[in-house]
Amino acid sequence: MKPAFGVSVPEGLGEMCAPERCGLIVYDMQAGIVPQIADGRRIVQKCQSLLSAARTAGMRVFFTRHLFLPNAASGVGQLRRLMIWERKTDPADTFPLITQGSPAWEIVPELQPRENEVLIDKITMSAFESTFLNLALRDAQVQAFIIAGIAMEVGIEPTVRHGADMNFSPIVAVDACGSKTQEAMERSLATLKETGEVVLCSTDEIISSLAGR
Repeated sequence: MKPAFGVSVPEGLGEMCAPERCGLIVYDMQAGIVPQIADGRRIVQKCQSLLSAARTAGMRVFFTRHLFLPNAASGVGQLRRLMIWERKTDPADTFPLITQGSPAWEIVPELQPRENEVLIDKITMSAFESTFLNLALRDAQVQAFIIAGIAMEVGIEPTVRHGADMNFSPIVAVDACGSKTQEAMERSLATLKETGEVVLCSTDEIISSLAGR
């Protein structure tokens, strides 16, 4: 740690991943989302490894779940998104893709949260927008977060950028993040790397850092 002006700035992955100041975000690993990614099962396995290491280290764990409101309760943003995603020209012809309480909304069985872990439901791409995630991390004096899940270009990149804007230190477990296409993955990673503030690393690197403590 580098002390300056009354604070200590972590150096390197090992210090950033310290469980007392880092949390794990498992992003939208839901039954209705994982199968949409060609290598979804591999991403599940990587998230399992990451989750196991985080639990062993005593790190705070947060799961996010995306949902769509019933159309009758929806606004312009959701209806427009559904029109785009479902290729419909009339919002009245759309249907909510994942609804609260549906089987598709649930976290996949292999990654079931434990009693002392947190589930955050959202209708946004950034996990920080209109949720309690920011408050929960701040209250626990967490300074950094590791993120993994699906999908990189849809929700993980916005969450990472949002988190960085709030002065968290984002750590992306690249091989534990899924994407619709390799091109989309590479495009997102390139823009995140360009910031210089986002740590891009492998699941094994994170696990090694946690195990070495």
